[in-house]
Amino acid sequence: MAVAVLSSSISCSTTSIISLNHKHNRSKFSAFTLSLRFPLRPINLLHVCTPPHQEDSLSIDKSSLVVDETTAEDQLWAAACLRVRSFHQFDPDSFGVQDHKKHLAEREFEAMKERIAGKRKEFRTVACINATLPLSQISSVSEELCAECKFTDDGEDRVVVGTLDLNQCYRLPDEITGKKPEGIGGDFARAYLSNVCVAKELHRNGLGYEIVAKSKLVAQGWGISDLYVHVAFDNEPAKKLYMKSGFIFENDEPAWHARFLDRPRRILLWIGLPGTKDL
Repeated sequence: MAVAVLSSSISCSTTSIISLNHKHNRSKFSAFTLSLRFPLRPINLLHVCTPPHQEDSLSIDKSSLVVDETTAEDQLWAAACLRVRSFHQFDPDSFGVQDHKKHLAEREFEAMKERIAGKRKEFRTVACINATLPLSQISSVSEELCAECKFTDDGEDRVVVGTLDLNQCYRLPDEITGKKPEGIGGDFARAYLSNVCVAKELHRNGLGYEIVAKSKLVAQGWGISDLYVHVAFDNEPAKKLYMKSGFIFENDEPAWHARFLDRPRRILLWIGLPGTKDL
């Protein structure tokens, strides 16, 4: 199942400067033109986006799949590029689109490094968790994916095909706050997922489930007891993914709040994690 979840104001890269104008109904995106407009309007990224069913989605050999957290800058850069291509839609023939994509990736890359390094005071601990595959396995799938999201690990060329952030904090900016655990110390034992996405060429391979499962293990290692994720209210595929992963409904966002922030209304899903003694 495919999944892409995005971040809110926690990311410096959460800006959208694209507008899509319908011309012809040849396909979902090929008939759109892209225009760049300033100033930039923030895009809300803490909901899950699942693209349409793709008949040509590639089945992968998971024996070579690696899902782990990283602080390596070349892998963080590859993850930032995957987020840009997952959370934005571009007309490749538009003027300056490559420079714009690079600009967005650079902003996300710098924001990721700051969050992981503990330079954002609203976060206690942040981890970037990536799913990667050897370049040789998917080189025939998408030249763009392999070129933009490639990194080298111990001499092997690999590609980031899925990514998310695990954020240990009391709350995320502009988002519904989780209710668990109650009392003092909620910022120590509570965490949120954000920026979850999977390369569109590899949807329906369970990669979203894999990176969420890894995030739960990492969170347990931090002593997290309660894990949350925000999902767009009408995003049924995303909700199915998280419920498959054990999340349940806790709260929903007031409609007025979503209108005020000019974004889709969200719900908040929760899962309780066993203590480290149970690992």
